[in-house]
Amino acid sequence: MLANTHITPYLGWHLLAELRVADVLVWLRDRKKQLSSQTLRLVLSLLERAIRYAQVQELVTRNVAELAQLDQRGKPKGNKHGRPSKSMTLDQAVAVLKAARGTRWYAYLVFSIVTGTRTEEIRALTWDEIDTEGKIPTIHVWASALEGGDTKTRRSRRSLELPTLSVKAIGAHRALQARERLAAAELWQDNNLVFCTRTGTPLDRHNVPRELRTLMRKAGLNEKEWTARELRHTFVSLLADHEVSIEEISLLVGRNNTDTTERIYRRQLRPVRRSAATAMNEILHDMG
Repeated sequence: MLANTHITPYLGWHLLAELRVADVLVWLRDRKKQLSSQTLRLVLSLLERAIRYAQVQELVTRNVAELAQLDQRGKPKGNKHGRPSKSMTLDQAVAVLKAARGTRWYAYLVFSIVTGTRTEEIRALTWDEIDTEGKIPTIHVWASALEGGDTKTRRSRRSLELPTLSVKAIGAHRALQARERLAAAELWQDNNLVFCTRTGTPLDRHNVPRELRTLMRKAGLNEKEWTARELRHTFVSLLADHEVSIEEISLLVGRNNTDTTERIYRRQLRPVRRSAATAMNEILHDMG
């Protein structure tokens, strides 16, 4: 009854894969006028369960209802529209990497930008999942720092060839971590993590943004305008600018299909879509 009365009439017309957190927040604010806090929580829980079932069927990759939370008074949290994601230009990415060179965060940023791994995947990366000694240097993205340790989707479990820049960066990072381990002495906790604190403990979701803001500022960028997830968007943008196909990009970022990739990274993929117009200008130049 609650679903039929308060969910379907308002959200039922959305394609599930295109439902945004902002849509859910607007819906919650509207339902708040009609429902008690307890009932509103129950209705939101129903929506979460419905989308979770869709996740199990691999129809969607994230549960937007879980991201649209209520505060203690039963009011929707968060910005109504959210902040649109963006990506760095090549010059900006290079500037950030140069700013980080020589720091313990250099390899982290290199891996984020040149492999497109999610921030929760990098934080869970172990030394066993990096192979720089074989014929093809490889990173195996098999886990994440999400609850349960699983990657976001089954397709997210992937193995990627490492570019030369990341091989050099991880070699220097291994030596740096060895020095930190000696300095920490008995305080060191061996979790076999590639990226960790100075005592070996896992990074949390607050460590990375804090350090990233410092490096962005050092690179001459506005640190308030960038988040860690946009390093992954930068990876997609750089590949798209280099005319790598959307099918290949989907595989590299661990997306289920090209539709999902194009929806999430539509701004970053714009150069690829515009290439058709460029080609037609060249093909039909005599028509001008």
